[in-house]
Amino acid sequence: MPLAADALGEALGEKLALHSTLCRREAGSYEKAVRGDSDVVVACTQEKRLFGELGAATEGAVAPVRFVNIRETGGWSRDASQAMPKIAALLAAAHLPEPDPVPTVTYKSAGRLLIIGPLDRAEQAGALLDDVLNVTLFSQGPGARGGAQVRRFPTVAGRLGGVTGWLGAFEVQWTQDNPIDLDLCTRCNACITACSEGAVGLDYQMDPDRCRNHRDCAASCTVAGAIDFSRPPETYAETFDLILDLGEQPVFTRHAPPQGYFRWTDNDPATLLRLRDMVGEFEKPKFFDYKQKLCAHSRNGSVGCDACVQICSAQAISSDVRNQQIKVNPNLCVGCGACTTVCPSGALTYSYPRSPDQGARLRTLLSTYASAGGRDAVLLLHSQEAGQGLVEALGRQARLGRAHGVPANVIPVALWHTASLGADLWLSAVAYGATQVVVLTTAEEAPQYLDGLQAQMDVAQAVLNGLGYAGRHLHLRHAADVSELDAQLQALAAQVPQSPRVAARHAVAPEKRSTLELALDHLIAHAPAPLPEAIVMPAGQPGAGSPFGGVKVNRDTCTLCMSCVSACPSGALLDNTQTPQLRFLEKNCVQCGLCATTCPEDAIELVPRLLLTPQRKEAVVVNETQPFHCVRCNKPFGTVKAIDAMVGRLAGHAMFQGAALERLKMCSDCRVIDMYSSENEVQITRL
Repeated sequence: MPLAADALGEALGEKLALHSTLCRREAGSYEKAVRGDSDVVVACTQEKRLFGELGAATEGAVAPVRFVNIRETGGWSRDASQAMPKIAALLAAAHLPEPDPVPTVTYKSAGRLLIIGPLDRAEQAGALLDDVLNVTLFSQGPGARGGAQVRRFPTVAGRLGGVTGWLGAFEVQWTQDNPIDLDLCTRCNACITACSEGAVGLDYQMDPDRCRNHRDCAASCTVAGAIDFSRPPETYAETFDLILDLGEQPVFTRHAPPQGYFRWTDNDPATLLRLRDMVGEFEKPKFFDYKQKLCAHSRNGSVGCDACVQICSAQAISSDVRNQQIKVNPNLCVGCGACTTVCPSGALTYSYPRSPDQGARLRTLLSTYASAGGRDAVLLLHSQEAGQGLVEALGRQARLGRAHGVPANVIPVALWHTASLGADLWLSAVAYGATQVVVLTTAEEAPQYLDGLQAQMDVAQAVLNGLGYAGRHLHLRHAADVSELDAQLQALAAQVPQSPRVAARHAVAPEKRSTLELALDHLIAHAPAPLPEAIVMPAGQPGAGSPFGGVKVNRDTCTLCMSCVSACPSGALLDNTQTPQLRFLEKNCVQCGLCATTCPEDAIELVPRLLLTPQRKEAVVVNETQPFHCVRCNKPFGTVKAIDAMVGRLAGHAMFQGAALERLKMCSDCRVIDMYSSENEVQITRL
């Protein structure tokens, strides 16, 4: 790699010494470093295991060690000589402190494994696993060879019902409706020999389509008594820690199946090797935080935003309208973060890492890159699994002269999952100085993730273009192989969209809406003039479209009942305790649509837009009317329009005639007084 120590040291603010054979002849320098108190960053991931072993064997080693790849990401490229700003940025980000630990989710597995599939393959797989796992088989036919003569594992069969749960807590239900009871069957094959119709298979179950009720099989099974045609179907339920699925159709069809569920159809031994290690106690991060008070899912029995429920590929999120919230099962959550990306209010936030930590990383990368002389920075967001492998493979191909490699102005950023970053951090990255943000997808992402990411990008791009920043800043790109990735990166690196002249310095806030506001304030302040009054945003379903917008209130039909105020989860709609007014604070609106669905008069319409005038941050009156005064005490207690509408609707009702109709025009106190006064007058008259 053509590394310039002086340039890198100047960018990082310290003097650097380069080690070209650190893991071999210069290992003493590494041992000396890990004995110190300062963090150690090793810019070599190839020998990560060796460095770990060397550090563990070094007496007095206390320094934390982190690794960063600057070779495939920058040093191995045709324009590596211009990649010093990027390499400095990667080194600077590697020096950042580790994010605070997050809560964990615990699984416990005792090794109870259920293998589902044809009996011959299930027995074959069980034989490879039963030395460490407690194996039970669920037979789905005999398979090509049929079951073994010796019954080695507990075996059940029947109609498979519901399969739910996760690692250590799978619930399996099935209905045993076959005349042959596998618990009693000794596999003596007498029934197979006796059946002239070939209705008994080598899975030792009866095929009802072939059986003609000769009952010769039952007569041959007098000793074991396993065959009984009069036995009624019986439903069973049992718990398992692990499931190995060998069937033609998967038990779990969702894109992200639960942990502890393994599908084995290609005879790859890696699956079985992973299963063998699945005994004990396991932990994973709790990937999300949820704040119900910010949630725009439901109010008063009406559903507004359900974007998180729709996009979750693990079916970990469900609707709880009764309690005005959503429920997230942390055991099923796989940490993709797509729910937090599409959440308009910030009720769901990603915690691995949290937004402030991710924001600090992006700001460090871009500020170091710029201070080292880098220009036109492109952030390449990719997964740390398939995406990382693709980027590293591109670097190796470039070293062999078969590809260009990662361009000098493209900065790779590995994420746990590509769907975990959304518009708040994309726009912040542009404000920090990135000219483009590219999300690289592979075969890992569920189809709904791609739709959700593209919809969010369309919204963020509409903001940038509406502010006058020319070009396309946000890209969703898919690459299946190295050559496709190489071509796409070359095309993107050549584009230079318009960006702010001054880089932002704000820190990313823990709240999504606050981060959006900070990014917008900077982008608006440095936008090419003149600014429009408002930017029209892409329309979509409530909760799945623009997170910005206003409301249009029909003053003729609105009765100022204030149902919308009680339904609004974000405090965008407000009443006035002094006078009948409906006010609206556009900055708070998340376009969930709960106000529109709650309004009994259908008087509210959503207006997706980004208002750029100071009015956006002010509470403005969208409807008002004269107060209605009690006809008895003259105290204001409602609106003229609401009382008139109520009187008009109830005038023909039998219970609201005469004095009863007049009481509708009284405040609550006077209504009670009038009722008692009328009753007393009636009693005196009778006396």
